[in-house]
Amino acid sequence: MDSVFNDLYEKYHQDVFQFLFYMVRNREQAEDLMQEVYIRVLKSHQHFEGKSSEKTWLFSIARNVAIDAFRKQKGWKQKIMEKFDWSSQQVKDEYPIPEEIAIQKEEIQLMYQGLENCTVDQKMVVIMRYIQELSITETAEALGWTESKVKTTQHRALKVLKKNMEELLGKEENTNEKVRVERS
Repeated sequence: MDSVFNDLYEKYHQDVFQFLFYMVRNREQAEDLMQEVYIRVLKSHQHFEGKSSEKTWLFSIARNVAIDAFRKQKGWKQKIMEKFDWSSQQVKDEYPIPEEIAIQKEEIQLMYQGLENCTVDQKMVVIMRYIQELSITETAEALGWTESKVKTTQHRALKVLKKNMEELLGKEENTNEKVRVERS
């Protein structure tokens, strides 16, 4: 069991931690939740049947741990919405040039701001599909949904996200035009 546990930890620790961090937006809480995930892994690994990949199994456990943590908090639905502060995400590209960093950072910030109007389910799908890069099948297994529900939720999330980003870009352009007018 030790070698299996160590193998799971080495392969997926960073991905699961990132998922939990995106969900709770607090490093210390994400670390605490990681411990809970691995406690549940130790308790239930003998029941893992291999019907899904280990990665989706771990994400399923992480999702349940995050939801349990939200439920324990008073007013958990409101807490979920407050925890998504998408504007502070850092660019992860290791070797970009300064202009690319500026453009990427603006686009990422717009995307995270746009996610604020998505539902929790839509956010989970976007995080798993586009940040954690899980397939539709893996996302469905991790969430306990059908692939059809993942596709529908993803489609709706991208629609909301696109609309929100366009609105944010429009506001940003209006602000830039006002600045130019005032400087003239």
